[in-house]
Amino acid sequence: MSAPVLEVRDLVRRFKRADGRWVIAVDSVSLSLERGETLGLVGESGCGKSSLARAIVQLPPPDAGAVLLDGEDLTQGSTQNRRERRRRMQMVFQDPVSSLNPRRRVGEIVGEPLQVWGGASDADQRDRVAAALTEVGFDAQTVWSRRPHEMSGGQCQRIAIAPALMLEPEVLVLDEPVSALDVSVQAQILNLLIDIRARRSFSMLFISHDLAVIRNLCDRVAVMYLGRIVEIGRTEDIYRRPSHPYTRALLDSVLVPGRALPEQEALGGELPSIHNPPSGCHFRTRCARATERCANEVPVLSAIPGGQSSACFHPLVEMSRSA
Repeated sequence: MSAPVLEVRDLVRRFKRADGRWVIAVDSVSLSLERGETLGLVGESGCGKSSLARAIVQLPPPDAGAVLLDGEDLTQGSTQNRRERRRRMQMVFQDPVSSLNPRRRVGEIVGEPLQVWGGASDADQRDRVAAALTEVGFDAQTVWSRRPHEMSGGQCQRIAIAPALMLEPEVLVLDEPVSALDVSVQAQILNLLIDIRARRSFSMLFISHDLAVIRNLCDRVAVMYLGRIVEIGRTEDIYRRPSHPYTRALLDSVLVPGRALPEQEALGGELPSIHNPPSGCHFRTRCARATERCANEVPVLSAIPGGQSSACFHPLVEMSRSA
């Protein structure tokens, strides 16, 4: 098997509070992304998904750990070398309107990466910008001189995708790219991403709280809870046979036509604060299977029967789930 295009090793991202204390938003996360693969990242709001994504693309760099792109650590080396390596990984942000400069026209926004990196003539830049706009579903001549406020939310998201493609990245990180869009527009953007990925053969880290979107788009899924990855595996394996109690609770929270609601409440207790997470397993205060060991030890991701890895001392390996 070839080496993964992206490896994240023991990544840590901290934030300093006003009172001087530190909050760990991403706690020793490790994962990998294979070439041509789409990895989904799911979890409740505030679990650290966006902080992880930004740390991976060095916005800003992580406080500890390594991010390897094609085996090269993005956190090491000279400033120029790190800058050169980072161009091969691009990010699409959650709010397309806020991520676009309202004072610039569409042609300028999409062409900005070429302006930053240089090396292309004005005519070449114009041709490449027009090609990128066409690839994301626009008539370049029609939208070239428009500004973001003249476009709909779905159009702004397509514009936000175009500059991320200009430098032909190997990895595209997408942070909730369809969460602010209507369902019909979501489908258009997702189909667009699928088509572009097929043509360009890049890898994607796709962050979403929408489990249906993740199931339809992603090859594998990583489940995050309070800064840690608690389960990772092939999409269908996790959806059919979740091993971590939190993963099962997430899946049970989705209403499916024709399926009865769970007889018991999926989750108990209050969602802990990331400012003061529980000791040991962060999920133990909401887990019916928690034991004294869960309070005293931190579970690590370990392979279990079924193909996925789970950070749980009492995985649901005996449990099954219908599609």
